[in-house]
Amino acid sequence: MSDTGSLQRLHRVQQLDLNLDTLRAEEGNIPDALRDARAQQSQLNNDLEDTEITLEDVEKRLRQQEQDLATTREQIVRATEEQEKNAFDARAQSQYGSRIQMLGERADEMEEDLVPLRERRRELTERASQLREQHRALRPTLNDLESQDDTRIQGLRDQGEADRQERAKLVADLDARTVREYDMIRKAKKGLGVVEIRAGRCTGCNVVLPVNVQQRAALGKLPPVKCPSCGRFLIRLDLT
Repeated sequence: MSDTGSLQRLHRVQQLDLNLDTLRAEEGNIPDALRDARAQQSQLNNDLEDTEITLEDVEKRLRQQEQDLATTREQIVRATEEQEKNAFDARAQSQYGSRIQMLGERADEMEEDLVPLRERRRELTERASQLREQHRALRPTLNDLESQDDTRIQGLRDQGEADRQERAKLVADLDARTVREYDMIRKAKKGLGVVEIRAGRCTGCNVVLPVNVQQRAALGKLPPVKCPSCGRFLIRLDLT
């Protein structure tokens, strides 16, 4: 194969690479319906997690306060029993009575404090249940949209299979070092590793090329001539 023919093949490889780049980019264009459904699922997950964390904290506080209330009630019972056993005079009766009254008032305050906590627990439990239901209701729609998108992506990949096969055949007949350098240049230069010379200019960076560079590029020999400005391989397609 002539050097000119190799450079033409490398240019064709780039055309195929650009086609495959377009298909890969299209893979990332997630349909709006799927994007919205994913966002809704993510929001539901976050809301449910936040609600469950808050509910856990409320339940912890509620258990602690209910335990404190139970302890206070036990103290009332013990104080009442001690009053019956040990209060033999008016002074002792008054002392026990004052203690029992104090404990009773504390228990009443605890009961009042429990009311908003229990209401908050009820609200959070209901909220968590609603979020789980919304999550379950969304799942079939999301699964269907994900399946449709998998089909879309597979179609794009199938569409590029012919290009991938042609590229592999072309690359197999090219100098491996030149192909590796082309790949590196293309990666660094926004997808273009081989660019055409038109009207004496590099079409990659639009710089005016020195005459000797244009002349060497016109020969189409390997290794390819590079643009002294942008470093891309140069090709003269108007001579073929």
